[in-house]
Amino acid sequence: MNMDLTPWFPRTFAETEGGGYYNWASADSPALGEAKVAAGKLVLKPRGFALPHYADCSKVGYVLEGNCGVGLTLPANTKDKMAFIGLKKGDIIPVPSASVSWWYNYGDSDVVIIFLGDATKGYVPGEITYFTLTGALGHLAAFSPDFIARTYLVDVEKAQKLANSQKGVLIIKLGQEEAEGIPKPSKLATVWTQNIDGASPDVEVKNGGKSTTLTGTKFPFLEELGLNVTGLVLETNATRAPAYASDAQIFYVAKGSGKVQIVGLQGKLLLNTKVESGQMFVVPKLFMVTMSADRDGMELISIVTSSRPVTGELAAKNSVLNTIPSILQVSLNVTPELNQNFRQMMETGTTIVPPMNLYQA
Repeated sequence: MNMDLTPWFPRTFAETEGGGYYNWASADSPALGEAKVAAGKLVLKPRGFALPHYADCSKVGYVLEGNCGVGLTLPANTKDKMAFIGLKKGDIIPVPSASVSWWYNYGDSDVVIIFLGDATKGYVPGEITYFTLTGALGHLAAFSPDFIARTYLVDVEKAQKLANSQKGVLIIKLGQEEAEGIPKPSKLATVWTQNIDGASPDVEVKNGGKSTTLTGTKFPFLEELGLNVTGLVLETNATRAPAYASDAQIFYVAKGSGKVQIVGLQGKLLLNTKVESGQMFVVPKLFMVTMSADRDGMELISIVTSSRPVTGELAAKNSVLNTIPSILQVSLNVTPELNQNFRQMMETGTTIVPPMNLYQA
């Protein structure tokens, strides 16, 4: 089974004065569709406004840069239906499928948000499909004026103005007067977001880096989406030991560069290449992946398409190889001395490995 897992940059979906949206298309990498995951990148310029919309995929947003406000309206059967949320760098915000959201940059610098999602129910395999409510491609503009008039109990002239006054598509830039009319969102901690950059790491190794995972237990809103989010920081020349997950994973390189290897079916090395900031790559379910940072380090954000995935580590005390000594020895076909040394290294090792001299005796 040949599978192209090559990392790549997004293509431009839409660009306006207010910002842009960029997506990773399944046409560029069939692995997205096969793994049923999707990704996108939203950039909002100051006073940039993403018109109200919903999507066919549940996803999480990760704020790479800037501060912005998000209006989120959830399906009517939820307890807390509406929220106006303030986001900052490092924040994670889950966005359920079919929920309506709009995004506004009230700051003086660009806002950059990466979306990683589960495309299992997507119209286009491996992609997020958006439905806008207003604007030139919005639902209001598509219905005939008489239906709009009946829906909102207004005359046809007003219905036409409601449907057709907004000529923008997806992202617009507000005028100064319009911007002043939008309130600032609350910056207080909410049930809707968590800052993964500032959270206590699950693993932290001196000169190696840290790994922080948000699960449904830590972040109940994630449980509704069935996703699991991990932030990985690797310091200079550090390595993330090989591991696998029971469900598909999608990684975005937020900073720096390094090398990634992925092993798939029949022990075949499917990917052995450099990755750099701005690229995304997919790891299919049960495939094993390992990463090493270059001299400037590397930071990644990723999701697993399950809120409670089964994972397997190849290194450290919880290694899947850490079994009965005699079983391990015959499985590896090594001497008792090397087997004992290997077991000792597993017991004392970590899943994040600081740089080392690979050729020392």
